[in-house]
Amino acid sequence: MIIVSILLGIGLSASAGYRVFIPLLIASIAGRLGWIPLTDSFHWMSSTPAFLCFATATIIEIAAYYIPVVDNILDTIATPIAIAAGALLTTSVLPIDNDLLKWITGILLGGGSAGIMQVGTSMLRLASTKTTAGLGNPFLATIEHVLAIVQSLLSIWIPVFMGITVILFLIFLVTRFSRFVLSK
Repeated sequence: MIIVSILLGIGLSASAGYRVFIPLLIASIAGRLGWIPLTDSFHWMSSTPAFLCFATATIIEIAAYYIPVVDNILDTIATPIAIAAGALLTTSVLPIDNDLLKWITGILLGGGSAGIMQVGTSMLRLASTKTTAGLGNPFLATIEHVLAIVQSLLSIWIPVFMGITVILFLIFLVTRFSRFVLSK
């Protein structure tokens, strides 16, 4: 059970690296429907006020990524927020009784997954801005929106597969980034 919860958390958290609020909204809906096991101290995520906040933030975030220049600014401020959202998402599904251990695990696995994905998407957007003068960014934003939705849903429906897939992809990203940095 704990392995499945960790993999569910990693999958949802990595989705926060694409968009911060989409996986939070999907987790809120999934919690309301009983699809994911939110731990006792995180039942607030499935409340109506939380759902409305996540839904509003999701709509604003999606719209903002289609505004030139704002998308790059959002990437800058989204990185720490994505890490926090990733930590929250993983911690919310971990069935660990010790709060300190639960949060440390959530921060390391969830925050780390979201952070790596966010840095990767930020670098991709920066490259798109440089090579297309920002004209390719709306296309890239659409792909990221879709990936955040699909990955969040698949993480809920098939957490073991998605968790392992995300871990392998994160290893790939870190390896590629390390080679890129070391070659400079």
